[in-house]
Amino acid sequence: MNILLVGGAPKETWPPLERAYDYTIGVDRGALFLLEEQSPLNAAIGDFDSLSLDELKRVKEKADSIEQSKPEKDDTDTQLGLLHAIQRYPEATIDMIGLTGGRIDHFLANLWLVLEPRFQPYAMNITLRDRTNTIRFYLPGTYTIEKETGMKYLAYCCLTPMEQLTLTESKYTLDKQKIDYPISYASNEFLTNQASFSFSDGVMAVIQSKD
Repeated sequence: MNILLVGGAPKETWPPLERAYDYTIGVDRGALFLLEEQSPLNAAIGDFDSLSLDELKRVKEKADSIEQSKPEKDDTDTQLGLLHAIQRYPEATIDMIGLTGGRIDHFLANLWLVLEPRFQPYAMNITLRDRTNTIRFYLPGTYTIEKETGMKYLAYCCLTPMEQLTLTESKYTLDKQKIDYPISYASNEFLTNQASFSFSDGVMAVIQSKD
C-alpha cells in the first residue's frame, strides 16, 4: 500500500510524481492542489483556513471523504493527515510532499513528527520529498541504502543523541561514534551506488539531495 500525503507548500517544490499511489491525502491547501493536478483525492483533512469558500466547496464536492477541524486545535493539519494514514493503513509506505520550502517553523514541525511516540513506530515507512531532497527516517539497526538518480549529497542527521554511530562506504566515515546532541553530518557523498550505516539507539534522518 503506497500513500501520498500532500501539504500546502507551492507545487513548484514538489518532486516529480513518477509512481502510482493507492491512496491520496490532501492536507489543507494540498487537497486543492491534488484536484488541480487531476489526481484522486481520497481524503481531505485540515481546518482549510487557507482556502476560499469557493475552493473549499470544490474540495468538499470532489473528495471521497473530508475531515474538517477547527483552526484552534492541538494537532497540526499534517499531524491529523498522518494519523489518518497510519490508523487506516499501518503497514503502508507514506510519501509526504508539499511540506518544505515555506515557513521554517512548519518544516521543523514536519521533520520532527517521527519523534512523537505515536508516530515513531512508523518512522521507517515515512519519507519527506521535495524537488531537491529526499528525507528518510531510520530506527536503530544496520542499513545499506541506494543512491537515488540525480542526487549528489548524502547527510546523516541525528535527530536525537545516539550510541555507536558508524558510517561506511561514503566519503566521510565514522566508527562507533557517541552522539550527545542532535547534529547533521552534512555534505557527505556516496563513493559507489551504495552506502551503509548503523546505530544502536535514537532516530536518524538520512537525506539525499542536490543543488
